[in-house]
Amino acid sequence: MSSFSRRLFLASALATLGAHAAPAQNYPIRPLRIVVPFAAGAGVLDIMARLVGQHLGANLGQQVVIDNRPGAGGIVGAEVVARAEADGYTLLMGNTALMVSPYLYARLSFDPLTDFVPVTMVNAAPLLLVVNPSVPVQSVPDLIAYAKARPGQLNYGSGGVGSTPYLATELLKSMAGIDVVHVPYKGGAPALADLMAGQLTFMIENVPGTLPLVKSGKLRALAITSAVRSPLVPDLPTMAEAGVAGYEMVGWNGIFVAKGTPAGIVARLGTALAKVLSLPDVREQMATLGAEPGGDTPQAFGTFVSAEAARWGKIIREKGIRPE
Repeated sequence: MSSFSRRLFLASALATLGAHAAPAQNYPIRPLRIVVPFAAGAGVLDIMARLVGQHLGANLGQQVVIDNRPGAGGIVGAEVVARAEADGYTLLMGNTALMVSPYLYARLSFDPLTDFVPVTMVNAAPLLLVVNPSVPVQSVPDLIAYAKARPGQLNYGSGGVGSTPYLATELLKSMAGIDVVHVPYKGGAPALADLMAGQLTFMIENVPGTLPLVKSGKLRALAITSAVRSPLVPDLPTMAEAGVAGYEMVGWNGIFVAKGTPAGIVARLGTALAKVLSLPDVREQMATLGAEPGGDTPQAFGTFVSAEAARWGKIIREKGIRPE
């Protein structure tokens, strides 16, 4: 390479670096939006988006708008972000449903592992196995025996195929060898309403949505899905303690941006979110929801979501879980 060519190459490289650095240095200069791929009030995902959005706006000095885009088990909202400008102004609050979508839907307009950039985990939280109090069971073994005596006659609800509660229940079905019917809803709240009304037999659902109903006697809790007991319900056994050996399911939520978002902006967002998730009042609010705050680096979160995709892909294939 000639001296002139080297100088030209160096000038081009520096210009490219400058073009990437400038957006990150000035970011953000206008409001951001967090796309929630489920309905407003439809569980922990929406709660966490609003909690984080409120404090993230204060940290970045810009308004953060929550944009609920429900539909197709989270696919509609994910598509919005995948097609958005890669400028860090459109964020996705995603969860396990995003990672399992390729295994449950034949045609997708995006690849969750290549069309999004992981920024940070927001929280992780277990779920509760609950039944309508009229169901004559007091424990997980009781429920399993009750279901085995009535194959295909019992039902459960969830916020849709691919949602964390759906996967948690399908995993239980497979590990316990029971045949129960899935009834999909547009969110956990309407499913819980039907469970209380006696239209459903049981559900595995998030702690914020179920625990108040358990405490009021409207639902009966049988187990928690984490590997260890929750301080919110210390007397409630884990699924493994209740007899389903090896069962563990913890839901998580995290922030993603579109592929191609400059690394400097991803780092800026990650740093801001980590500060938000370390705030004492945020951690306290999460604790009341049975959630553990995240705040890991984009690299660590990327490693985690890749492992989640591989884990659930293997489970879905082995258990023969299919969309309905």
